[in-house]
Amino acid sequence: MKYLIPFTFFLLTFTSFAQKDCQYSTNIKDSIGTYKVTNEYLISEKNFGNTSNYIFFSLAQTDGLPTLNLQSIQKSKDFIKANCFDKNSKVFLQLQNGKVVTLIHINQENCGTLLRDKDINNRINTGVFMFMKDNFEELKKSPVTIMRIKYLTDVVDYIVRGEIVSEMNGKTYHPATYFIENIRCVE
Repeated sequence: MKYLIPFTFFLLTFTSFAQKDCQYSTNIKDSIGTYKVTNEYLISEKNFGNTSNYIFFSLAQTDGLPTLNLQSIQKSKDFIKANCFDKNSKVFLQLQNGKVVTLIHINQENCGTLLRDKDINNRINTGVFMFMKDNFEELKKSPVTIMRIKYLTDVVDYIVRGEIVSEMNGKTYHPATYFIENIRCVE
């Protein structure tokens, strides 16, 4: 009996902090349907010399269909080559348990936008990727360790770290567990 009160307190505390609330940048429900998008989340940051590369994820749900929005931002004083998304583009996510999850790009070619700001070139590219039904559940179970993005003419690998303290804004991110923590927001 003397252990019942501490056990109850522990159980209530654990369940109240187990999951964070979903935060959406867009959450619309009207007569046409529903559309919601989670806030963008830093997955990869590379700074070397005059070049910076950032990959952001956000999850979207359109009328019950979950998708991954991937945004790539490149900044450099030098020329930035275009990495285009096309109908054959894919995102491969290798999980800690050894399984590989494949996401398929929607059939929309996109090479991004080049913006010049004084001495710095900026290229912003966005792609929308669909989850495959058979491996959607795997993302809830295991952290991501490696991400491979297949562009139209190139393949780029990224090591997905457990924790990033961003040089851009000083915030701490946990990209390896992004799907474990957020995929429920678009189910």
